[in-house]
Amino acid sequence: MLGKLANYDDTIVALATAPGIGAIAVIRLSGAEAIEVVDKLFPSKDLTTQKGYTIHFGALTNPVNQQVIDEVLVSLFKGPKSYTGEDTIEISCHGSPYIQQQIIDACVQAGARMAKPGEFTQRAFINGKLDLTQAESVADLIASNTAASHQTAMQQMRGGFSKELRDLREELIKFSALVELELDFSQEDVAFADRTQLYELVSRSGSLVRKLIDSFQMGNVIKNGVSTAIVGKPNAGKSTLLNTLLNENRAIVSEIAGTTRDTIEEILNIQGILYRLIDTAGIRESIDAIESIGVQKSLEKMRSAGLVIYLFDALETTPEALAQQKAELAQANINYLLVANKIDILGEDAAKAKFADTPGIIYISAKNHDHIQQLKDALVTSVMGGKINTEDTIITNARHYAALQSVRKSLEDVRTGMDNDLPGDLLALDIRHCLHYLGEITGEVTNEDRLDFIFSKFCIGK
Repeated sequence: MLGKLANYDDTIVALATAPGIGAIAVIRLSGAEAIEVVDKLFPSKDLTTQKGYTIHFGALTNPVNQQVIDEVLVSLFKGPKSYTGEDTIEISCHGSPYIQQQIIDACVQAGARMAKPGEFTQRAFINGKLDLTQAESVADLIASNTAASHQTAMQQMRGGFSKELRDLREELIKFSALVELELDFSQEDVAFADRTQLYELVSRSGSLVRKLIDSFQMGNVIKNGVSTAIVGKPNAGKSTLLNTLLNENRAIVSEIAGTTRDTIEEILNIQGILYRLIDTAGIRESIDAIESIGVQKSLEKMRSAGLVIYLFDALETTPEALAQQKAELAQANINYLLVANKIDILGEDAAKAKFADTPGIIYISAKNHDHIQQLKDALVTSVMGGKINTEDTIITNARHYAALQSVRKSLEDVRTGMDNDLPGDLLALDIRHCLHYLGEITGEVTNEDRLDFIFSKFCIGK
């Protein structure tokens, strides 16, 4: 499938560092003529005769008027031992946007073309330097903004679960070949594929695939964070809690009911997980048109959030009202935490006695910062089971998740086929379906349109 794609024989150039002003910038070229292109701009030394994996200092000039653009360092990597598998040049220059653009323009004039988004990594995939899961993890690594997302991306880039899937695919290929070989000897009733071993393989494969599928919820949390709405009645202390969690005065705090009229969103990192905290307007009936809009938005945020912190005033709320609210949250299938606030007024023991019939309540004083760490621990437990182990194989990519669902269905079809003594040709077809979906994940089965879509999400210089 990759032969059709291996037609990248031109030379590409792009800025590899973030755009804008900086101390230095790096401009990357890759392709068959990368060294020749830069050599036209680098009169200080003949780069075509230099060894790979060396760095050279000198002036870089415009090939048209020979004017000096900048003094640079040129790093030379020769294929196939480079990131892309091709000859690659990295030019380290001063970080002026004007200088960056002048060097890129000069490279284009000398024979390169501007790279498409993700084209360097796409070439690395096509040249066998990375499989598709590893290539996609490069984008995840660049976008990682917590220790957990960084560690997960690093594990994927180093091979992650792709080796397990390749090993599984090779075993299935062998069985598929043996089953199809039986078809050539159908008149002689010969069995080449040991059905017992195939049962064991399908069972073991199913366990692996289910484990990977089940990890996606955790992976999605690690990669994208958790939308967390703080909801409750007016004056429950929602804005105070937001400020306390963030350790800053982000929301206006007032004793006047209805002060918060729109949602306020901020990011909080707890144990490597990003919580997108949403402070909402107090939920109540209101004749104020603007406040009513805020209340409606609060209800919408509550229904769409991955987690709801339902905050209530321990002094003002009755056990009956809390029980009704808890039932409504459960009926709406909302993942929630019940948090009793203002125990500094009522007293913690009195609050616990008051709501003794409602287990699982977290008792806090947002104003005095009492038991806030307990609330943070409960947030982690509610979405991660209290434990984050990024050393385990974790799926973070929705494309992988969808393909694994198809793999699981195909494995179930293989097992059902064996249970029902399905003819070898139909059994082989189910195995081929499974092989196809496994190959889609690692890139052994793909097409140019799909690759263009995947790599279009990358930044230009990667």
